[in-house]
Amino acid sequence: MSQTSLLEKLNVLVLRFDEIATLITDPSVMTDMKRFVKLSKEYRDLEKIALARNEYSLLLGGIEEAKNILENESDTELKEMARGEIDTYNRRQPLLEEEIKLLLVPSDPEDEKDAIVEIRGGSGGDEAAIFAGDLYRMYIKYCESKGWKVGLSSSTEGSSGGFKEIIFTVSGSNVYGTLKYESGVHRVQRVPATETQGRVHTSASSVAVLPEAEEVDVDLRDCDIRVDTFCASGNGGQSVNTTYSAIRLVHIPTGIVVQCQDEKSQIKNKAKAMVELRSRIYNMEYQKYIDDISSKRKTMVSTGDRSAKIRTYNYPQGRVTDHRINYTIYNLPSFVGGDIQGVIDQLIIAENAERLKESEL
Repeated sequence: MSQTSLLEKLNVLVLRFDEIATLITDPSVMTDMKRFVKLSKEYRDLEKIALARNEYSLLLGGIEEAKNILENESDTELKEMARGEIDTYNRRQPLLEEEIKLLLVPSDPEDEKDAIVEIRGGSGGDEAAIFAGDLYRMYIKYCESKGWKVGLSSSTEGSSGGFKEIIFTVSGSNVYGTLKYESGVHRVQRVPATETQGRVHTSASSVAVLPEAEEVDVDLRDCDIRVDTFCASGNGGQSVNTTYSAIRLVHIPTGIVVQCQDEKSQIKNKAKAMVELRSRIYNMEYQKYIDDISSKRKTMVSTGDRSAKIRTYNYPQGRVTDHRINYTIYNLPSFVGGDIQGVIDQLIIAENAERLKESEL
Protein backbone atom coordinates (compact mmCIF):
# COMPACT_ATOMS: atom_id res chain seq x y z
CA MET A 1 0.00 0.00 0.00
CA SER A 2 1.40 3.40 -1.05
CA GLN A 3 1.89 6.29 1.35
CA THR A 4 -0.93 8.24 -0.34
CA SER A 5 -3.50 5.43 -0.21
CA LEU A 6 -2.56 4.61 3.39
CA LEU A 7 -2.99 8.24 4.41
CA GLU A 8 -6.31 8.46 2.53
CA LYS A 9 -7.60 5.39 4.36
CA LEU A 10 -6.55 6.91 7.67
CA ASN A 11 -8.22 10.21 6.84
CA VAL A 12 -11.55 8.45 6.20
CA LEU A 13 -11.34 6.69 9.58
CA VAL A 14 -10.45 9.93 11.35
CA LEU A 15 -13.61 11.49 9.92
CA ARG A 16 -15.56 8.61 11.46
CA PHE A 17 -13.68 9.17 14.73
CA ASP A 18 -14.78 12.82 14.77
CA GLU A 19 -18.35 11.78 13.99
CA ILE A 20 -18.45 9.31 16.90
CA ALA A 21 -16.93 11.92 19.24
CA THR A 22 -20.00 14.03 18.54
CA LEU A 23 -22.47 11.13 18.73
CA ILE A 24 -21.43 9.89 22.18
CA THR A 25 -22.23 13.30 23.66
CA ASP A 26 -25.76 13.21 22.18
CA PRO A 27 -28.33 12.67 25.00
CA SER A 28 -30.45 10.36 22.80
CA VAL A 29 -27.42 8.10 22.25
CA MET A 30 -26.40 8.16 25.90
CA THR A 31 -29.81 6.81 26.94
CA ASP A 32 -29.53 3.88 24.48
CA MET A 33 -27.07 1.75 26.46
CA LYS A 34 -26.37 -0.84 23.76
CA ARG A 35 -25.62 1.80 21.15
CA PHE A 36 -23.60 3.91 23.59
CA VAL A 37 -21.39 0.94 24.62
CA LYS A 38 -20.83 -0.02 20.98
CA LEU A 39 -19.94 3.54 19.95
CA SER A 40 -17.66 3.99 22.96
CA LYS A 41 -15.67 0.89 22.00
CA GLU A 42 -15.44 2.09 18.38
CA TYR A 43 -14.27 5.48 19.67
CA ARG A 44 -11.45 3.87 21.71
CA ASP A 45 -10.34 1.80 18.71
CA LEU A 46 -10.41 4.73 16.30
CA GLU A 47 -8.62 6.97 18.80
CA LYS A 48 -5.49 4.84 18.34
CA ILE A 49 -5.82 5.19 14.57
CA ALA A 50 -6.29 8.97 14.85
CA LEU A 51 -3.09 9.29 16.92
CA ALA A 52 -1.18 7.08 14.46
CA ARG A 53 -2.50 9.12 11.54
CA ASN A 54 -1.27 12.36 13.15
CA GLU A 55 2.19 10.88 13.70
CA TYR A 56 2.32 9.51 10.14
CA SER A 57 1.21 12.83 8.66
CA LEU A 58 3.86 14.70 10.66
CA LEU A 59 6.50 12.15 9.62
CA LEU A 60 5.72 12.50 5.90
CA GLY A 61 5.66 16.28 6.26
CA GLY A 62 9.01 16.18 8.06
CA ILE A 63 10.56 14.15 5.26
CA GLU A 64 9.33 16.59 2.63
CA GLU A 65 10.59 19.57 4.61
CA ALA A 66 14.01 17.98 5.12
CA LYS A 67 14.28 17.10 1.42
CA ASN A 68 13.36 20.68 0.52
CA ILE A 69 16.21 21.97 2.73
CA LEU A 70 18.70 19.61 1.03
CA GLU A 71 17.59 20.79 -2.41
CA ASN A 72 17.32 24.53 -1.81
CA GLU A 73 19.52 25.53 1.13
CA SER A 74 23.22 26.32 0.87
CA ASP A 75 23.98 26.31 4.62
CA THR A 76 26.15 23.21 5.27
CA GLU A 77 25.16 22.85 8.92
CA LEU A 78 21.46 23.12 8.11
CA LYS A 79 21.78 20.52 5.37
CA GLU A 80 23.59 18.15 7.74
CA MET A 81 20.76 18.49 10.25
CA ALA A 82 18.26 17.73 7.48
CA ARG A 83 20.16 14.54 6.55
CA GLY A 84 20.03 13.42 10.19
CA GLU A 85 16.30 14.05 10.34
CA ILE A 86 15.72 12.08 7.14
CA ASP A 87 17.69 9.14 8.56
CA THR A 88 15.58 9.24 11.71
CA TYR A 89 12.33 9.45 9.74
CA ASN A 90 13.39 6.63 7.39
CA ARG A 91 14.06 4.33 10.34
CA ARG A 92 10.70 5.13 11.93
CA GLN A 93 8.57 5.06 8.76
CA PRO A 94 8.46 1.29 8.03
CA LEU A 95 7.85 0.51 11.71
CA LEU A 96 5.01 3.03 11.91
CA GLU A 97 3.48 1.75 8.67
CA GLU A 98 3.42 -1.81 10.06
CA GLU A 99 1.80 -0.53 13.27
CA ILE A 100 -0.83 1.32 11.21
CA LYS A 101 -1.55 -1.69 8.98
CA LEU A 102 -2.12 -3.79 12.08
CA LEU A 103 -4.47 -1.15 13.50
CA LEU A 104 -6.43 -1.26 10.25
CA VAL A 105 -6.99 -5.02 10.52
CA PRO A 106 -10.18 -5.72 12.52
CA SER A 107 -9.28 -7.21 15.91
CA ASP A 108 -11.24 -9.77 17.89
CA PRO A 109 -14.23 -7.75 19.14
CA GLU A 110 -14.06 -9.50 22.50
CA ASP A 111 -10.41 -8.80 23.36
CA GLU A 112 -11.16 -6.03 25.84
CA LYS A 113 -13.63 -8.12 27.84
CA ASP A 114 -12.95 -9.76 31.19
CA ALA A 115 -12.67 -13.55 31.16
CA ILE A 116 -13.96 -16.71 32.79
CA VAL A 117 -11.31 -19.43 33.04
CA GLU A 118 -12.04 -23.13 33.54
CA ILE A 119 -9.32 -25.67 34.34
CA ARG A 120 -10.19 -29.36 34.37
CA GLY A 121 -8.02 -32.35 35.14
CA GLY A 122 -8.01 -34.69 32.14
CA SER A 123 -6.22 -37.94 31.45
CA GLY A 124 -3.83 -39.02 34.18
CA GLY A 125 -6.05 -39.43 37.23
CA ASP A 126 -4.75 -37.86 40.44
CA GLU A 127 -1.70 -36.41 38.66
CA ALA A 128 -3.96 -34.56 36.19
CA ALA A 129 -5.78 -32.94 39.11
CA ILE A 130 -2.47 -31.99 40.73
CA PHE A 131 -1.33 -30.46 37.43
CA ALA A 132 -4.62 -28.55 37.15
CA GLY A 133 -3.76 -27.05 40.54
CA ASP A 134 -0.30 -26.11 39.24
CA LEU A 135 -1.87 -24.37 36.24
CA TYR A 136 -4.29 -22.50 38.51
CA ARG A 137 -1.44 -21.19 40.68
CA MET A 138 0.51 -20.27 37.55
CA TYR A 139 -2.37 -18.14 36.27
CA ILE A 140 -2.97 -16.58 39.68
CA LYS A 141 0.66 -15.41 39.85
CA TYR A 142 0.51 -14.17 36.27
CA CYS A 143 -2.70 -12.22 36.94
CA GLU A 144 -1.12 -10.70 40.06
CA SER A 145 1.84 -9.53 37.96
CA LYS A 146 -0.61 -7.84 35.55
CA GLY A 147 -2.57 -6.19 38.34
CA TRP A 148 -5.72 -8.12 37.38
CA LYS A 149 -8.43 -9.07 39.86
CA VAL A 150 -9.25 -12.77 40.26
CA GLY A 151 -12.47 -14.16 41.75
CA LEU A 152 -13.07 -17.85 42.45
CA SER A 153 -16.46 -19.17 41.28
CA SER A 154 -16.36 -22.88 42.11
CA SER A 155 -13.93 -25.75 42.54
CA THR A 156 -13.81 -29.49 43.11
CA GLU A 157 -10.64 -30.70 44.78
CA GLY A 158 -8.74 -33.80 43.71
CA SER A 159 -8.31 -36.71 46.12
CA SER A 160 -4.50 -36.24 46.18
CA GLY A 161 -4.46 -32.47 45.83
CA GLY A 162 -5.05 -30.00 43.05
CA PHE A 163 -8.44 -29.73 41.39
CA LYS A 164 -10.66 -31.96 39.33
CA GLU A 165 -12.23 -28.69 38.19
CA ILE A 166 -11.81 -25.02 39.07
CA ILE A 167 -13.56 -22.00 37.58
CA PHE A 168 -12.55 -18.40 38.21
CA THR A 169 -13.08 -14.94 36.76
CA VAL A 170 -10.38 -12.45 35.79
CA SER A 171 -11.05 -8.72 35.37
CA GLY A 172 -8.73 -5.98 34.18
CA SER A 173 -7.39 -4.44 31.00
CA ASN A 174 -7.51 -6.57 27.81
CA VAL A 175 -7.89 -9.77 29.86
CA TYR A 176 -9.60 -11.98 27.29
CA GLY A 177 -7.35 -10.69 24.49
CA THR A 178 -4.36 -11.95 26.48
CA LEU A 179 -5.62 -15.13 28.14
CA LYS A 180 -7.47 -16.51 25.09
CA TYR A 181 -4.19 -18.05 23.90
CA GLU A 182 -4.27 -20.38 26.94
CA SER A 183 -7.36 -22.31 25.83
CA GLY A 184 -6.62 -25.92 24.96
CA VAL A 185 -5.00 -29.03 26.38
CA HIS A 186 -1.87 -28.57 28.50
CA ARG A 187 0.25 -31.71 28.81
CA VAL A 188 2.74 -32.42 31.60
CA GLN A 189 5.57 -34.97 31.59
CA ARG A 190 7.10 -35.66 35.00
CA VAL A 191 7.42 -38.15 37.84
CA PRO A 192 4.12 -37.82 39.73
CA ALA A 193 4.06 -37.45 43.51
CA THR A 194 1.93 -40.60 43.50
CA GLU A 195 4.57 -42.62 41.57
CA THR A 196 6.63 -44.99 43.73
CA GLN A 197 9.12 -46.25 41.12
CA GLY A 198 10.33 -42.94 39.72
CA ARG A 199 8.81 -43.35 36.25
CA VAL A 200 7.91 -40.32 34.12
CA HIS A 201 4.19 -40.12 33.38
CA THR A 202 2.26 -38.00 30.89
CA SER A 203 -0.91 -36.33 32.12
CA ALA A 204 -3.08 -33.53 30.83
CA SER A 205 -5.45 -30.81 31.94
CA SER A 206 -7.70 -28.66 29.77
CA VAL A 207 -8.06 -24.89 29.96
CA ALA A 208 -11.00 -22.96 28.52
CA VAL A 209 -11.06 -19.15 28.47
CA LEU A 210 -14.41 -17.48 27.75
CA PRO A 211 -15.09 -13.78 27.22
CA GLU A 212 -17.28 -12.49 30.04
CA ALA A 213 -20.56 -11.26 28.61
CA GLU A 214 -22.05 -7.98 29.75
CA GLU A 215 -25.74 -7.45 30.46
CA VAL A 216 -26.18 -5.65 27.15
CA ASP A 217 -24.82 -8.72 25.30
CA VAL A 218 -27.43 -11.25 26.48
CA ASP A 219 -31.05 -10.75 27.49
CA LEU A 220 -31.84 -13.29 30.22
CA ARG A 221 -35.45 -13.80 31.28
CA ASP A 222 -36.19 -14.91 34.84
CA CYS A 223 -38.77 -17.40 33.57
CA ASP A 224 -36.02 -19.24 31.64
CA ILE A 225 -33.83 -19.78 34.72
CA ARG A 226 -34.28 -22.35 37.47
CA VAL A 227 -32.54 -21.43 40.73
CA ASP A 228 -31.40 -24.15 43.15
CA THR A 229 -29.78 -23.48 46.52
CA PHE A 230 -27.61 -25.90 48.47
CA CYS A 231 -24.97 -26.03 51.19
CA ALA A 232 -21.45 -25.10 50.14
CA SER A 233 -18.72 -27.73 50.48
CA GLY A 234 -14.98 -27.51 51.12
CA ASN A 235 -13.02 -24.86 53.02
CA GLY A 236 -14.90 -21.81 54.21
CA GLY A 237 -15.41 -21.83 57.95
CA GLN A 238 -18.48 -22.37 60.05
CA SER A 239 -20.97 -21.39 57.35
CA VAL A 240 -19.97 -24.32 55.15
CA ASN A 241 -22.56 -27.11 55.15
CA THR A 242 -24.80 -25.11 57.52
CA THR A 243 -26.38 -22.46 55.30
CA TYR A 244 -27.86 -22.67 51.82
CA SER A 245 -25.51 -20.06 50.36
CA ALA A 246 -24.41 -21.99 47.25
CA ILE A 247 -26.33 -21.32 44.04
CA ARG A 248 -27.01 -23.47 40.98
CA LEU A 249 -28.60 -21.88 37.91
CA VAL A 250 -30.15 -23.91 35.10
CA HIS A 251 -30.93 -22.15 31.82
CA ILE A 252 -33.95 -24.15 30.66
CA PRO A 253 -33.84 -23.31 26.89
CA THR A 254 -30.19 -24.36 26.48
CA GLY A 255 -29.71 -26.75 29.39
CA ILE A 256 -26.62 -24.84 30.55
CA VAL A 257 -25.88 -25.31 34.27
CA VAL A 258 -23.60 -23.12 36.39
CA GLN A 259 -23.01 -22.93 40.11
CA CYS A 260 -21.15 -20.74 42.55
CA GLN A 261 -20.31 -21.36 46.20
CA ASP A 262 -17.26 -19.19 46.78
CA GLU A 263 -19.06 -16.41 48.67
CA LYS A 264 -20.79 -16.81 52.06
CA SER A 265 -23.65 -14.67 50.78
CA GLN A 266 -26.30 -16.31 48.62
CA ILE A 267 -26.91 -12.98 46.88
CA LYS A 268 -23.24 -12.61 45.92
CA ASN A 269 -23.06 -16.21 44.72
CA LYS A 270 -26.14 -15.68 42.55
CA ALA A 271 -24.66 -12.51 41.03
CA LYS A 272 -21.45 -14.38 40.16
CA ALA A 273 -23.40 -17.32 38.74
CA MET A 274 -25.49 -14.98 36.58
CA VAL A 275 -22.33 -13.51 35.06
CA GLU A 276 -21.05 -16.99 34.22
CA LEU A 277 -24.41 -18.13 32.83
CA ARG A 278 -24.68 -15.04 30.65
CA SER A 279 -21.15 -15.63 29.38
CA ARG A 280 -21.78 -19.28 28.54
CA ILE A 281 -24.91 -18.44 26.57
CA TYR A 282 -23.08 -15.64 24.77
CA ASN A 283 -20.15 -17.96 24.06
CA MET A 284 -22.39 -20.40 22.15
CA GLU A 285 -22.83 -17.75 19.45
CA TYR A 286 -19.31 -16.36 19.76
CA GLN A 287 -17.90 -19.85 19.17
CA LYS A 288 -19.06 -19.67 15.54
CA TYR A 289 -16.75 -16.69 15.05
CA ILE A 290 -13.88 -18.53 16.76
CA ASP A 291 -14.40 -21.64 14.62
CA ASP A 292 -14.19 -19.49 11.50
CA ILE A 293 -10.91 -17.78 12.34
CA SER A 294 -9.35 -20.90 13.86
CA SER A 295 -9.47 -22.53 10.44
CA LYS A 296 -7.23 -19.72 9.17
CA ARG A 297 -4.87 -19.04 12.08
CA LYS A 298 -2.79 -21.72 13.75
CA THR A 299 -2.30 -19.48 16.81
CA MET A 300 -6.04 -19.56 17.46
CA VAL A 301 -6.55 -23.32 17.19
CA SER A 302 -6.73 -23.31 20.98
CA THR A 303 -10.06 -21.53 21.17
CA GLY A 304 -11.42 -23.13 18.02
CA ASP A 305 -10.83 -26.65 19.33
CA ARG A 306 -10.41 -27.05 23.05
CA SER A 307 -9.32 -30.67 22.61
CA ALA A 308 -6.20 -29.50 20.76
CA LYS A 309 -2.89 -30.09 22.53
CA ILE A 310 -1.30 -26.66 22.69
CA ARG A 311 1.58 -26.94 25.15
CA THR A 312 3.86 -29.47 26.85
CA TYR A 313 5.55 -28.99 30.22
CA ASN A 314 8.50 -31.42 30.39
CA TYR A 315 9.96 -31.43 33.90
CA PRO A 316 12.97 -33.77 33.33
CA GLN A 317 14.24 -31.41 30.61
CA GLY A 318 13.00 -28.19 32.23
CA ARG A 319 11.28 -27.49 28.93
CA VAL A 320 8.07 -25.75 27.86
CA THR A 321 6.99 -26.16 24.22
CA ASP A 322 4.09 -24.37 22.56
CA HIS A 323 3.08 -26.61 19.66
CA ARG A 324 1.09 -23.99 17.73
CA ILE A 325 4.20 -22.01 16.81
CA ASN A 326 6.88 -24.64 17.58
CA TYR A 327 8.32 -22.37 20.27
CA THR A 328 10.43 -23.90 23.06
CA ILE A 329 11.97 -22.36 26.18
CA TYR A 330 14.02 -23.97 28.95
CA ASN A 331 12.92 -22.02 32.01
CA LEU A 332 10.06 -24.22 33.19
CA PRO A 333 10.32 -23.31 36.92
CA SER A 334 9.99 -19.62 36.10
CA PHE A 335 7.20 -20.30 33.61
CA VAL A 336 5.01 -22.29 36.02
CA GLY A 337 5.80 -19.58 38.55
CA GLY A 338 3.73 -17.18 36.45
CA ASP A 339 6.30 -15.83 33.97
CA ILE A 340 4.27 -16.74 30.88
CA GLN A 341 4.20 -13.34 29.14
CA GLY A 342 7.12 -14.22 26.82
CA VAL A 343 5.25 -17.12 25.23
CA ILE A 344 2.02 -15.11 24.97
CA ASP A 345 3.99 -12.33 23.24
CA GLN A 346 5.31 -14.83 20.68
CA LEU A 347 1.76 -16.06 20.02
CA ILE A 348 0.53 -12.49 19.59
CA ILE A 349 3.36 -11.75 17.13
CA ALA A 350 2.52 -14.90 15.14
CA GLU A 351 -1.17 -14.09 15.07
CA ASN A 352 -0.56 -10.50 14.04
CA ALA A 353 1.55 -11.72 11.12
CA GLU A 354 -1.30 -14.01 10.08
CA ARG A 355 -3.85 -11.21 10.42
CA LEU A 356 -1.76 -8.95 8.18
CA LYS A 357 -1.41 -11.73 5.64
CA GLU A 358 -5.19 -12.27 5.63
CA SER A 359 -5.88 -8.58 5.14
CA GLU A 360 -3.36 -8.23 2.25
CA LEU A 361 -2.64 -4.65 3.35
